[in-house]
Formats: sequence, structure tokens, C-alpha cells
Amino acid sequence: MNKSLKLFNSLSKEKEVFYTNKKGKVSMYVCGPTVYNLLHIGNFRGPIFFNLLRNWLEHLKYKVIYVYNYTDIDDKIIDKAKIEKLDAKIISQKYIVEFEKDYASLKIPKPSFTPKCTDHIDDIIIFISELIDNNFAYYNNGHVFFSIKKFYNYGKLSGKNVDDLLAGYRVKINDNKKNPLDFVLWKPSNGNDPSWKSPWGYGRPGWHIECSTMSSKLLGSNIDIHGGGIDLLFPHHENEIAQSESRFKTSFSNFWVHNNLINFDNQKMSKSLGNIIKARDFITDYNSEILKILILSVHYRSVLNFNEFQINNSITNLIKIYSSINLADLIIIKQKNQKKDPDFKNFIHACEEKIYEFMNNDFNTPGFFSIIFDLIRRFNLLAVNKKITPELKYISLSFLSFIKKYGKILGLFNENSSEFLSELNLLLLKNKNISITHLEELISKRNKVRKEKNYKLSDEIRNEIFELGIEIKDEPDGLTKWSVRVDFKKI
Repeated sequence: MNKSLKLFNSLSKEKEVFYTNKKGKVSMYVCGPTVYNLLHIGNFRGPIFFNLLRNWLEHLKYKVIYVYNYTDIDDKIIDKAKIEKLDAKIISQKYIVEFEKDYASLKIPKPSFTPKCTDHIDDIIIFISELIDNNFAYYNNGHVFFSIKKFYNYGKLSGKNVDDLLAGYRVKINDNKKNPLDFVLWKPSNGNDPSWKSPWGYGRPGWHIECSTMSSKLLGSNIDIHGGGIDLLFPHHENEIAQSESRFKTSFSNFWVHNNLINFDNQKMSKSLGNIIKARDFITDYNSEILKILILSVHYRSVLNFNEFQINNSITNLIKIYSSINLADLIIIKQKNQKKDPDFKNFIHACEEKIYEFMNNDFNTPGFFSIIFDLIRRFNLLAVNKKITPELKYISLSFLSFIKKYGKILGLFNENSSEFLSELNLLLLKNKNISITHLEELISKRNKVRKEKNYKLSDEIRNEIFELGIEIKDEPDGLTKWSVRVDFKKI
């Protein structure tokens, strides 16, 4: 199998063969949230994708150190603290706890480290002091600014030209700056705002400096991957490069990886439009499995358009997958013996090769899912309404092993199949505006007339149920099971 990973590098604007500073080891820093509120679904695209990236690298036998930070001091946090009349530290800690609850509900592994800015103030002061000593930064009236004219490669990540950026400034917006594009490293605190003692007076760090500091402290001056949302590319990541490479005289990160944004019904999510969906609300109303497959079914560098159609499509796809998982589970229970099926073994091997091709081509997750559905189709063709033989048990075991192995990399397909199918069917029923009470009444009425041997009316009720998009199955024990109809031929 081809194990050469190609990864799109935002710095070079092209796919590059992945390499690391240390053989078999990956250092990865991903910018985390500013903790002043519950986070929306867009904030979770990064954690879900970078978990996949980490998992795939580990699948390729790399040892990954994954750092995901918290910005726990910021104007937004201070403003929220003033509104709630609480200490800013209480606000930030509260929402770190709430974020970690939401993260845990995703049922994916935690990062290796989750540092907080306020735990690294001394390191930040040392970082800034070295920049001042080497003439890359300057002090003025309680502020410390980075001088972008001192870093000649400014703009190399974003492709922005300094002269073009300066042309956009008609007035000098900050009298303390020598240059309108200079960015703050340290700022004085106002009144009772949180502050720390520094050589430049009491104050607090700027936003950009914290990530450079924590990254270098935990991973070293040159790391393998720096990641985050595309909205962070400029100015945040551009400024990180400037200050880090000025201090350490080496490339900050070999690869810059950015996930794209999430829109809602082709509109950018924003407070003014009122279309922001909190991740917790979505997971409560639906399920984290649905959020994960929604996000991963679209390539990470493409905009994800989030709407009711996509949600229902994701639910339907999960029903297809978990129905096959459930069938495989039942076959394994019912058949004691197994016998190798060479054709299916070769098919599984071909699927694995294609998985490697897609994933090693800049994490082509749509291609990944196409292989999952190819396998589902093949398994259903061999297993649905077929005699349970030792060969079919082997096929079922092989199918489940593949789904669980690669599902784990995605962070998917690890729910109890029977229970989860029931949950998904109820969700689809709700989304189709079909009353569960009405459905159960129809099923009860049909069972009654069947006992009375009124088969004509029984068939009419079955057809009525079918028209609702519901399939029913009469079990040998006399129970009638229902499920929302899914067209497996269209997988």
C-alpha cells in the first residue's frame, strides 16, 4: 500500500509530501477557542478534522504530540465578566469546563496537551523581552508592539503585500504604533481588568504572542504542523510566523493546515443573522455522530453548507451504515462456524488500498466515505435475506473489522447498532413531521385486523404506512418492527 502522505500546505499553496523533523514523531499545534461562551458548530470543525488527522498519522505509525490551546484572557472574556459581574478567571474556567463537556460528547480522544495562556505569562514575558532586545519589538506608553518592517518575509503565509495593506489605512488608528500594521505583544490593563507585572508595567499579553509562546514551550521552535480555521490565517498565523521566526531564526512550522468554515443555508453564520447553532444544542437535538459525519463528509478545505437537507442526508447515511452493522452482528451471533471467502477477502484488501489512496491525498474524506458505501453495497448484496452460512459469518466478521478499524480513525461507527438505529429512526420520523403516536396507532390497528384475518384492510393499512415512508416487518414473536424507509440502491 502507498503510505506516502501528501498534505496541502497553506504556506506553499500546494500539496507536499509530508515529512517530520524527527523520524516517526509529529509535533502538532492547533489554535483552540477563546473561552467566554458555549461554542457553535463551526468551532468544532477543527477539533473533528484535526482528530482525524492525528488518528491517521498514528495509523501510519507516527507518534503524535497534539497541542490544542485555550485563550483564557481576552477582551471578550473581560467584557463577559463585566456583564456577569464576575472575575474573568471564573468566566474562562467556567467555559473551559463547558467546552470540555461538549468535546467529550464527540467521543473522540483528547489532545495531548491543552495549555492555557494565563499559565504561561512568565514565558510570554521572556519571549517579548527577547524580541525587544533584538530590535524586533518596541515599547511605547505601556504597550509593546512587534515591528513588521523588521521581518522581511511578512505576508508569506497569506500572500498579502505590506504596501497594499498600508494603503488600506487612511489614518493612523493607534498613536502608540510606529506603523499601522504593527501588532500588539503586550498591552496595559485598564482599571480593575486582569493584569500581570512585567518590565513594561502591569498589563496582559496580546492574542498572537500566546500561541507562539505555548507552541515553542511545549513543542520546540520548529514544529511539524500548525493548524486552525482558515479565518485565523491572517492576521493571527501570519503574526505568529513573524514573531516566532524573528526570535528563533528558524522556520516556525513545516506545514500550515487550515480547515474551512461552515455556512448555514449558504450564508455565513453570524449573530446578526441569528443563524448560529451551538454545538451543544445540535448534539442534544440530534447526536454527535451526526455532527461528525456531516463535517467529515465534506473535504476539510471546502466550505461546508449546513442545512436541514444535509442533516437528514447524514441521518439517512448513518441508518444505511448501522443497518449493515446490525445485520453483521446478528449473523455472527447466529452462526457458530466460519469459513474463509477468498473473494471477499480480496475485496476488503482492495478497499483498504483505496482508503490509503484517498487519505494520503490530502485527507480526501468524501473518497473515504465512497469506499465505506462500496463495502456496504457489497456486504448487503451477500448478506441481506441470505442463508446464514460459515462463509457469511466470515464475511460479516471481515466487514465489521473493517468498519470498526476505519470508523475509529474517523471517530465514527462505535455506537450500539440496535439502540442507535432506533434513535436515528425517531429523528427521521420527527424531521418528516410524522407523529410516533399516529404511527403506533396504525401498527396497532393493523395487528388487530390481522388477528381478525381481515387481510384486505391489513394490506391497506400497510400501504398507508408505506406511503408515510415507513417500512414494517412482522417478527416471528408476533411483534411488528418499523423503520424509516431508506433506499439502499442509492447509496
